[in-house]
Amino acid sequence: MLPFSAEALFGQFGQYNSAIWPAPVSAFLLGALALWLLFEPRANSGRIISGILALFWAWNGAVYHLAWFSEINFLAPMFGIFFLAEGAVLLWFGVVRDQYDYRLGRTLADWTGLALVIFALAGYPLLAAQLGHVWPETPFFGVAPCPTTLFTLGVLLMMQPRVNWPASIIPLLWALTGASGAWILDIREDWSLLIAAVLFVPLAIAKNGAALR
Repeated sequence: MLPFSAEALFGQFGQYNSAIWPAPVSAFLLGALALWLLFEPRANSGRIISGILALFWAWNGAVYHLAWFSEINFLAPMFGIFFLAEGAVLLWFGVVRDQYDYRLGRTLADWTGLALVIFALAGYPLLAAQLGHVWPETPFFGVAPCPTTLFTLGVLLMMQPRVNWPASIIPLLWALTGASGAWILDIREDWSLLIAAVLFVPLAIAKNGAALR
């Protein structure tokens, strides 16, 4: 059992989105920039995309989990720490050390990653609205954990030449955690998190294996 109901969760999303507006618009524009760079890489694309992801995870850790979600869930501070840790990993290895290269390749992992990115940007909020979670209660990409996780898993599948497992662990863990809401609270759009995690692991293993040949 969870210490909150679906109604309480989406009621809080309504208050949260209203309070942080227009942050969801800014997040969408940054996500669109990252998507463009995946198609048209530049010299500092890896740093820019990593910086965007790091910002999203830090925001969700500090603003969503610690400042908002903690009001209805005693586990939120722990979640916040994990999200901040993921942001730190992306910032250090992706921005400071410039070790992450992202671009759309030709493997099944890359094309699946692209599908997840597009779904996180547009498909997830549209599906949520279709299922009754309309503005301002819609969880938006970049400022809400679940669509942000979907986007991140998609981008990580487009890492070249190999998927980085240390950067993938926390998003995968949250995908499984978030998917529990699909089961316990009947948040049907969050079944996409479980699907993403189930697809991610074998595709990443296959891509990394091919890179070693």
